Amino acid sequence: MSMAVAGMIAGMALAFAGYFGGFGAFLLVAALGAIGFTVGRFLDGDLDPGDFFRSRERDGRRR
Repeated sequence: MSMAVAGMIAGMALAFAGYFGGFGAFLLVAALGAIGFTVGRFLDGDLDPGDFFRSRERDGRRR
């Protein structure tokens, strides 16, 4: 499935949640979609858990 199709499906799900459930449902679906996307990236191996916990060092120096 291409990213365009996946984005279209996600957009349609958000639209249905917003229309039938209101703004709270829209936010819930968006948050759960973002969490699912992140977990999927971890499982695919595209994202390393250390990416979230590393310090922002430049040239070995801390700021």
